[in-house]
Amino acid sequence: MNKFFIIILLTVLVFSCVPNKQAVQQDSQQPVVTDSSPAAELTFIYTRQSGSASNQYAVWIENAQGQHIKSIYASKWTADGGYSRRPTSIPLWIKQSDRPNMTKAQVEAVSGATPRTGDVTHIWDGTDSNGEFVPDGDYMLILEATLRWENQVYYRVPIALGQGAATPQVSIEYVSGDRDTTAERAMISNVVVKVLR
Repeated sequence: MNKFFIIILLTVLVFSCVPNKQAVQQDSQQPVVTDSSPAAELTFIYTRQSGSASNQYAVWIENAQGQHIKSIYASKWTADGGYSRRPTSIPLWIKQSDRPNMTKAQVEAVSGATPRTGDVTHIWDGTDSNGEFVPDGDYMLILEATLRWENQVYYRVPIALGQGAATPQVSIEYVSGDRDTTAERAMISNVVVKVLR
């Protein structure tokens, strides 16, 4: 019995000493560094709004050229087709992610129920929508929220992947139609992004 526990302990020790970063050779013989640790962490306070045409948001990553790299989260109602009934629901994510051409499996992989009021965290693992690690460089994390009908808020956060841990500045843009969205602006607050590598 003691030998069994010693073998397990040794196995755990050996595998815990394996470095996190690995070099993988591709056909071009150029090493691609992969890192299984999270690339960035988004946190914010979510306050659920009463009434309809609200409580929808999406989080995704774009490259420096503004191309969609990966969707991290999208509210299930909109992602499952609600955007066709209410085109003002997270419209930028619908466009950038090419939602109409996503498969059911792709939608299910990123969509989720609207959270309860409280702290929310989303993690980007540093991969693209195909699960491949992206190279170090400049990226943008975008959080889009539909506050009420056509009123949106966009949080944009630059991510310098591979430059080490940082907490970049968050830019906020409110896009309002004819309705006053002052009350709904509390839907998403205290947005912080931490770049982790």
